[in-house]
Amino acid sequence: MKIIVVSDTHLPRRARELPEPLVQELSDADLILHAGDWSDWSVYKLLSNYAPVAGVTGNTDPPEVADKLGFSRIVEADGLRIGLVHGHQGSKSTEQNAIQTFAGQQVDAIVYGHSHIPVMHTVDDVLVFNPGSPTDRRFQKQYSFGIMKTHLGKLQAEHVFFDRK
Repeated sequence: MKIIVVSDTHLPRRARELPEPLVQELSDADLILHAGDWSDWSVYKLLSNYAPVAGVTGNTDPPEVADKLGFSRIVEADGLRIGLVHGHQGSKSTEQNAIQTFAGQQVDAIVYGHSHIPVMHTVDDVLVFNPGSPTDRRFQKQYSFGIMKTHLGKLQAEHVFFDRK
């Protein structure tokens, strides 16, 4: 199973459309995870043209998004449990807020956003993953998103880094 992982798309404010490297990978996606800051419900509809979408609300999203998606969820994909949250709620760092959201729950991975900083490491055998942003790199050298692949109960993840145009 191929899962595209995005966060902080901020469309249409930060970009008018999805960048080409992301669109290319979306073409054969089985699932899309979005960790918040869509900025407009139209992004959900756009991504849904490629594959089923699971997402959560970020701090810049309108009430319409929060009403439909909520702030955290566990997504089951190919027998694996992936915690999905933006990471802005809480009093700790974004990553610590994300991890705390799923404390005491069985998850194989935690996907979060908010910081626009790509992250991939494990904490207590749980993959902790931030895809960065495909449209707003902030202080990062490149834009980014993630690809997760499942096979025989295992989860592999990678970042895709790119320059605009």
